Order: sequence, then structure tokens, then C-alpha cells
Amino acid sequence: MKTPYYWMSTRWPASELDYAIYLAKKNIRKQGELIEYEKECYNALHKRINHTWDFVVMQAREQLRASKQRRKADRIVLECQEQAFWLVNRPPPGTLDIMNYGPERRTMNTRVQLNAEFYKKEIEHNRMSLARNRVKSSICLESYVKYCEQYQPHDPIMQGCLPSNPWITDDVLFWNMNSEAVTVPTKLRVERWSFSFTELLDDPMGRKEFLIYLEKEFSAENLCFWQACEDVRHGESSKIPEKVDEVYKQFLAPGASRWVNIDSKTMEKTLEGLKRPHRFVLDDAQMHIYFLMKKDSFPRYLKSDLYKSLLARAIVPQETKKSVFPFMRRQRHSSPSPALVTHTTEDDGKAKNSNSVKSNSGTASRL
Repeated sequence: MKTPYYWMSTRWPASELDYAIYLAKKNIRKQGELIEYEKECYNALHKRINHTWDFVVMQAREQLRASKQRRKADRIVLECQEQAFWLVNRPPPGTLDIMNYGPERRTMNTRVQLNAEFYKKEIEHNRMSLARNRVKSSICLESYVKYCEQYQPHDPIMQGCLPSNPWITDDVLFWNMNSEAVTVPTKLRVERWSFSFTELLDDPMGRKEFLIYLEKEFSAENLCFWQACEDVRHGESSKIPEKVDEVYKQFLAPGASRWVNIDSKTMEKTLEGLKRPHRFVLDDAQMHIYFLMKKDSFPRYLKSDLYKSLLARAIVPQETKKSVFPFMRRQRHSSPSPALVTHTTEDDGKAKNSNSVKSNSGTASRL
């Protein structure tokens, strides 16, 4: 665990006195073996705060004595944290001072030349900022409300799971009905494909049904190419060159068996990247085919008889009997055992006898 003193979020001021104590402590511990730039800082601080140097040495020795009482592991961790703290706040000469950079500190060491080129860039930047499209908050909120209303029936937390929640009832029918390969999907699952093209591609069964439709349109190679690019992107690194070459020969090469239609600019960029294949080399071509299917094939698929018939045949699961959590189960009242009844009767008799004895003794005392 990091010592709170060295947390950067506390913005503890790195004073010269603290740095002098750190150098003095390091000098005593390592017997004068300081780095060259640390020796220069040590001598400069000795001259600058000579009036408090006795306090610096005393404080350094006191901290070393206190550190010996700690465990060895804690002592090593604390020394590493302290060294890292001063490497950040007092960096060696020639290294970048990271305290002057970042989202909050943007001071640059180099002075900006206020010439005509600088002002041209400023004017262009401001012009682009003014021309940037901005959406009103009311329109954003309307879109968010529409999104929530659209997905609300498909939210298992808001609407529950049909036929039952498998995490409560231990009934796996919900998972079986929504597995990757089923004979007839649920209606909610098929309806969700119409929300967006991404929803359709994310569902393995949706991709399968969409491929059947593309085969009837003689454009199944587009989806096959997209799937091949996904395999390259998320596949093993050692097989990337082999898979890229296979995708090129099957979909992009002249006279390929499943040639896909890509514009010349994208093809030129892809061919340039194939010289040094990597897992993202086919991204531009894949994105081109993706938008082609999204804008052309996907709307027609939603209007096709294939999708409408599947939506009509989709099943709506019937809600099964709900079971409660184990700690909410009602205890059934069962008849007590004969031994328990006998024992209870005997205890009641003893209690009645003891009460009668007490009442008789109380009456005798009053007499």
C-alpha cells in the first residue's frame, strides 16, 4: 500500500527542506555514494539553507532510526516510494519534467513564435470549432428516452425473464431457448435484430438468418468477408499472415472466387497494408462492406418475407411458476411427534403442579 505522504493527488509541496533531508538520509545510508547530480544538489542545498543544516542532519538520522524498527519488506517499499516521489519532483538534468505537462499543466519550455503562421492556425482552429455540429440537450434526452423505451421490454431486470429466471428457479430453460443454435427463436430475440445492424451481427443466429437472405440476393460474399476479417482481427497472432493471405486470395484478388466490391481508394490502401500484414490491415475494407450491408441489404432484409415469417413463427415463452429464494420459503406446520407431545404435557403438568404449590404456600403464609 502506498504511503499517503507520497500520493500525487494530495499535491504535497516538494520543499527544499524535505529534499535536503532525503539527500542527507541517502548520503548517510549509502556512506556518501550519491549520484553526480545529487551531489551537486546536496552541496547547493547545504549552502542555501546552511542555517538549518543541523536540523536537516538530525531529522535524517531520526528517520533512519525509525525505519530500522519497521519490517524489511515495508522498509524497502517505503524507500522505493520515496525515491519515485523525488524522481518526479526533482528529475535528473536532461530528462522531461512531467510536472509541467498533463491536462492541468500545459506550460511549455519553448516559447511560441507569434508570426503569421501561428495566427493562421489559430484562425483555422477557431473556424472549425464554430462550424462543428452541436446537438441540443433536449434532442439528446429525447433520443435517450427513445432508446430506453425501445430496450425496456428486453431488459431482464426491468421486465423479468421468461419462462423463468434461471438464477432463482434453477431452471435452465431460459438459457436453452436463447442459445446460439435453436430451432425456433424467441420473439424478443428476433425483434431485437431490427433495432440496429450491430444487434443482428452480434447474434450468431441473426448472422445465420441474414446469410440465408444474402444467398438469395447473390451477395453472401459480403457477410463472409466481414466474418473473415473478424477472424483475422481476433485470431491468433502467429496465424495472421496466413489468414490475411487467404482472405486476399478468396475475396480481394483479381478473379477471386468470392470477390467483393470495394472502391479503388480503399483497395489501394488495403494492398499497401498487405505488404506488412497485421490484425487491423483489413479494417478499411471491412468497414466499407459493413456500411454497404447496413445501408443496402439490412433494410431490405427487415422488409423481406424471410424475416417476417421468422418473426411470426417466433415463440413467446409462457411464465412458469415462480419459486422464492431459500430464505423466503414458508415453513410448513407439521404435527408434533408423540414424544414431543408427551414431553410437553408432562412439562405442563409439572408447571401446573409448581404453580399450585406456590399458590398454596402463598395462602398458608397469609393465614
